[in-house]
Amino acid sequence: MMGFAVNEYDGVRLAFEDTGSGEPLLLVHGTALSKAAWRGLGYQRALKPRYRVVSLDMRGHGRSDKPHNDEAYTMERFMGDVEAVLDASGLQSVHYFGYSFGARVGLAMAASRQHRLRSLTMLGGTHRSMAGQVGKLFFPDYLDALETGGMEEFLRRWNDRRTGAVDPATRQAFLANDPAALAAYFRAGEELPGLDPRVVQQIQLPVLLIAGSKDHPRAEESRQAAALLPDGHFAELHGLDHASCLSAQEDVTALLTGFLERAHAHR
Repeated sequence: MMGFAVNEYDGVRLAFEDTGSGEPLLLVHGTALSKAAWRGLGYQRALKPRYRVVSLDMRGHGRSDKPHNDEAYTMERFMGDVEAVLDASGLQSVHYFGYSFGARVGLAMAASRQHRLRSLTMLGGTHRSMAGQVGKLFFPDYLDALETGGMEEFLRRWNDRRTGAVDPATRQAFLANDPAALAAYFRAGEELPGLDPRVVQQIQLPVLLIAGSKDHPRAEESRQAAALLPDGHFAELHGLDHASCLSAQEDVTALLTGFLERAHAHR
């Protein structure tokens, strides 16, 4: 089922998809991607025989509304978007699986809206501040490229900096973005604080943190967060970086489903 939910705080519409049956599992994509990534990379096909899979387009992405003002992209708004989709789906709580920025939103929800989550799995996530991290992930003048040349220029400069070319699926996903909305999202993201380690220590959910061994500093930060969490677990994907770990669908879903089975058994 495809549908739309509305964040009542500011009226932003969120596109979502609800398929499969079983324990509910929410998939939340990363920056400049959309829920289509879960279909394209095979996650949805692998998971829906065992779970009720709900995925959404975060604000500024996919088929959801794309505000151009920086104030629209606060963590409170992102968490409100997730709750709006859960409410529209009739779900009080879910297992949450987020990639990159989607993982950050999940961790923030685990800290402040723990009752909406049954477990949390983070792929390429961090509890640290994102200030200065986007430039390291893409390239230093990413905002200038986006604001002056749009998505084509952004992709050209990113591709030039990479050791391997941007894959066609990622390129297509990035080109579908609204440059003005994505620029606002990025500017606001630079101001988002990290989670205090003392707050991370208070999260009582089972949490799995997955990162590629070449995803610096996410791998190190994921390992640190797992050590802080009362029920935290870290898994490393050997030889993979931030982008390629998402493409390792079989390895990731094996880790995810094993973790969810253990989490369900202990509930």
